[in-house]
Amino acid sequence: MSQLPYLDEHATDIAADVDAVWTALLATLDRAGMAGYARIVGCADYTASGPRPLAEGSTIPGFRVVTALPAAELALEGRHRFSSYALIFRIEPDGAGRSRLRAESRGVFPGLLGGVYRLLVIGTGGHVVAVRRLLSAVRRRSEA
Repeated sequence: MSQLPYLDEHATDIAADVDAVWTALLATLDRAGMAGYARIVGCADYTASGPRPLAEGSTIPGFRVVTALPAAELALEGRHRFSSYALIFRIEPDGAGRSRLRAESRGVFPGLLGGVYRLLVIGTGGHVVAVRRLLSAVRRRSEA
């Protein structure tokens, strides 16, 4: 995972403790509804499988869980015909009953089709919008 080139990182502050954020993160990811997209782009993992709540070896459409350190870090890896990528979530305490959730993205886009895909997903800002929406959904679920 660390061999993949760094793409970006986004973060949000959450008015909830790290345990609540962890629970909300797992629930949000497990309900993300990406199966159709994962099939279209040819993801290696396009269905949900494995232990629940998410743990090492679990899959969700588009990703396999490679690290699950409760209330601290969740690392996901994936690949499809245009890219190999990782999404690493880190949860840090940020004062009494508060947390900071960070999402780091890494990826490689080989070949001409990979370059076109990168332009469509990264270059247009679609990736940024998707990650920020995901972080917002986790924040709302954590604070509810």
